[in-house]
Amino acid sequence: MAARMIPEAIQPYLPYILFLPGFYLLIKGADWLVEGASSIARRLRVSDLIIGLTIVSFGTSMPELAVNIIASFQGSADLAVSNVVGSNIANILLILGVTALVRPLTVQSSTVWKEIPFSFLAVIVLFVVANDRLLDGSESNMLSRSDGLTVMLFFAIFMYYVVNMALKGQADELLEELPEETLPVGKAILFTILGMIALPLGGDWIVDGAVTMARGLNVGEDIIGLSIVAIGTSLPELAASVVAARKGNSDIAVGNVVGSNIFNIFWVLGLSMSIRPIPFSKAANLDLFMVIVASLLLFLFIFVGKRHTLERGQGVVFLFFYVAYLLFRGFTG
Repeated sequence: MAARMIPEAIQPYLPYILFLPGFYLLIKGADWLVEGASSIARRLRVSDLIIGLTIVSFGTSMPELAVNIIASFQGSADLAVSNVVGSNIANILLILGVTALVRPLTVQSSTVWKEIPFSFLAVIVLFVVANDRLLDGSESNMLSRSDGLTVMLFFAIFMYYVVNMALKGQADELLEELPEETLPVGKAILFTILGMIALPLGGDWIVDGAVTMARGLNVGEDIIGLSIVAIGTSLPELAASVVAARKGNSDIAVGNVVGSNIFNIFWVLGLSMSIRPIPFSKAANLDLFMVIVASLLLFLFIFVGKRHTLERGQGVVFLFFYVAYLLFRGFTG
């Protein structure tokens, strides 16, 4: 009905017109959802640590989830895979690169030896379940529903680790007084509902715009997903990490990126596979390889120079690698 009210001359350009507003709805929707859900959780006297490890982590991965579910239903397999893989590349090379330029980042020992290896494991698991032709001799590569359920089992293990770590930490006791930023109940519920509406709507506009642009410019959906969509859906992580770095909270800045990478593969892509099987392009292995290189580079930099610290010079190297890889994929794509 709404589409009929739009003049026919404008309808072919509608995906282009709604593309950028889609990013606004996606990012703002994630912000509304996190703020509303966090306020509800605080009023239920849930600790800030649990909120950060669960609600906020889910919230910053919501843009990728919204885009992926819609892309899966629409059969845009290349976009669904490249969005997640591209976001993980952007999280390490772009976001940590920019954040390290703002302020050198101190990385805690638990992040070095537990969370970063777990994010590396996520990429390896994705490589194994995606390469049926290479490992099983199958006729094609397919991310099946059984693969999705397997990946989500890893996500359940990670969540068990996170919750267990939070409960053992004893650093954050149940809140006695509500923080000033806690929203009133009515407003918190409204923000949560608005976020749940804005996320899928913005995701739908982005997917339509990305697919239309890819076809119109004769560029592959994977290239659009790796660049424009991946960067756009990583903006919540970028904002959160930069703000955390400026406040001197390196744990949140680094943990947000590493946690988001784990969520993106084990939760976002796992759920997408479970909803609908996704064909996996052999060319996507190049992007997976780049995630592996970025993860190893992150692990290496922690021990080069000042131990357990990402310095500004290393941030510049991250950004150089990111720009170089985008240019390489643009030309080869």
